[in-house]
Amino acid sequence: LSFIFSTLFSSKKKKILPFAHYIIHSLIYNTMKASVLISLSALSAVAVSQATLYGQCGGQGWTGPITCVSGARCVSYNDWYSQCIAGGDDDGAEEEEPPVDDNSDDSGENCDVEPELSTPQISTTEATPAPSTVAEVPAPSATSEAETEPVSSEAATITATSSAEESAATSEVSESAPATTLVTATQGTTTVIAVPSGVTKTLPQSSGAVATDEAIPVSGEFDGGMKLYDRSPKVCQDQSETGEKDAMFILEDGATLSNVIIGPGQAEGVHCKGTCTLINVWHSDVCEDAITLKQESGTSTIIGGGAFKASDKVVQFNGRGTVTIRDFYVEDYGKLVRNCGNCKNNGGSRNIVIENIVAVDGGVLCGINTNYGDTCTVKDSCQNSGKSCDRYQGNDTGDEPSKLGSGPDGEFCTVSGLSETC
Repeated sequence: LSFIFSTLFSSKKKKILPFAHYIIHSLIYNTMKASVLISLSALSAVAVSQATLYGQCGGQGWTGPITCVSGARCVSYNDWYSQCIAGGDDDGAEEEEPPVDDNSDDSGENCDVEPELSTPQISTTEATPAPSTVAEVPAPSATSEAETEPVSSEAATITATSSAEESAATSEVSESAPATTLVTATQGTTTVIAVPSGVTKTLPQSSGAVATDEAIPVSGEFDGGMKLYDRSPKVCQDQSETGEKDAMFILEDGATLSNVIIGPGQAEGVHCKGTCTLINVWHSDVCEDAITLKQESGTSTIIGGGAFKASDKVVQFNGRGTVTIRDFYVEDYGKLVRNCGNCKNNGGSRNIVIENIVAVDGGVLCGINTNYGDTCTVKDSCQNSGKSCDRYQGNDTGDEPSKLGSGPDGEFCTVSGLSETC
């Protein structure tokens, strides 16, 4: 500039003046433009390095800005998330915010504020309302010969559960929603079921009643709370052949059913598709059969409970493997257990173990097919009439099986500790 001005004022040639003015203006303009660009770049760099209000400013794996714009500070909520919130200038360090009170009142006036993140909460799904085909009905007076007290309005406390309140798995049919979907439990629950001790000789009082127009499926564990379950409309046809769909409960392989009273309107009682466990299950008036076992192998167990008025069989054993019955009461019956004598694809072996049962006013305790290797063991029980064992020649043609003999033979049928005074 000094050179230009000296040249300008020392020159005597006026034609230089326009050119000098142009040079001066160009230099001034370019210098100011460069200064502005440098300033803007600096400001931009500062802005990019700072998080906006309510933006993320830290956390594990975060590669963005870790400081906040003026008037905001970076607050850490957990190891993986920090956020810029209003209040004070950020000094570059993340502050720990006091724990959020879940019960605090949030007026919600600032709708633009992003919600604060918290640890996800796991919730359970409530059962849907019951269909109209299932309804609670007054508890009928289904009893044995003995008189019973009036039905209590309070549910019987038979079991102690460790997770029934937290899991949808072992759900109880409530009076407001006795849907069949509510009694389908999930396998793998941790419910603890109280096992009866000794034999009860009278039908227990029911804590209420549930009526349904279809069989109730059960997988896992289901505690019925000593309610009386029955089919409505009635499907019992006495000894006319019915099927699984006419049962009261259908148990999947490994399922447990406990503390239920089954009414007279159903036809097939309980059907077990595989091995099952029945604890304190009562059959107030057996129709065709009380229990049908279809397992291919393994052991099914019946503990406690009882059955009344079974003109034919209480337990129909169609599968293979073993059934154990203990602490059971049966009254007015034809057969306690009968292995299928003429089923399609019939075979064996089927093993029956009967222990500490009381059988009154009935027929035979077990019927087996010796040609298939079936066995029956009776011990420490009481039977006031009838026979301990009938032995048959089974077939798979559907013909009536031939009876080979009755009573213990020391090989297929063994009896010990059987009393006649009950």
